Amino acid sequence: MKSAPLSPTVLVFLSIASTQLGSAIAKTLFDQLNPAAVAALRVVFAALMLVLLWRPQWRLLDRSTTPIVLGFGLSLALMNLSFYLAIDRIPIGIAVTLEFLGPLGVAVFTSRKWLDLLWVVLAAGGIVLLTPLGDAASLDWTGILLALIAGGYWAMYILLSVRVGRAVAGGAGLAIAMVMGALLLLPIGLLTGGRDLLQPVVLLIGLGVALLSSALPYSFELEALRWLPTSVFGVLLSLEPAVAAAMGFLILGETLSLRSIMAIGLVTVAAAGAAMETARSSS
Repeated sequence: MKSAPLSPTVLVFLSIASTQLGSAIAKTLFDQLNPAAVAALRVVFAALMLVLLWRPQWRLLDRSTTPIVLGFGLSLALMNLSFYLAIDRIPIGIAVTLEFLGPLGVAVFTSRKWLDLLWVVLAAGGIVLLTPLGDAASLDWTGILLALIAGGYWAMYILLSVRVGRAVAGGAGLAIAMVMGALLLLPIGLLTGGRDLLQPVVLLIGLGVALLSSALPYSFELEALRWLPTSVFGVLLSLEPAVAAAMGFLILGETLSLRSIMAIGLVTVAAAGAAMETARSSS
């Protein structure tokens, strides 16, 4: 039997690290460019990369598939937009933790076992710890809300990705959806970024962000899923909040309180547990 060129686990770690590194680098642009413009850059460049990679046939779209792919593209665009607006106000590690409640919710509601209550309680505990109340009030309420909205769009993305995968073969559906998302965000990017959006350095960094946050992670995950059970894959993905916090510290110097670190730990454990239960219930 042919073996994977790299350990599937390593590929998932590379995917997570690449995604969060891309987010951290994107945040370094916020001093020169509006976060909405940075989100537009990422999605536009990602769309170009995916079109070149998959060369989708637009004739694949018909009356039944177009609404699904359009909804998929909108969820992609709005997920990126709300997430970038969130990390402009709160640390990346906390934003990813709150955003992760979206896929966690999908995992819990598709499993429906009594043990799911435990994951809900753990995640709720994490949210309470991150709530800026009393002497610990250090987080921006708007940033928290935007991160939760991004999580909602992430959940929508997960649910629609299944339908898009059935309607359009291969990565063509993702490529077409990304183009639709780019068409939505490009006017917003031009309006908020103006001429600054067209600076060569900004464009180069935007290209790098799209590569790190979209093209490379997608490739790594696609290869890893050829060898790795989806249950293990889901558990490994639950490390995203912790890796995001590490990248925020290393690249941006974002330090977190003990309370925030505990919250990230609770949500990570909840996500890992929900992923395992979902896999068990589907086996």
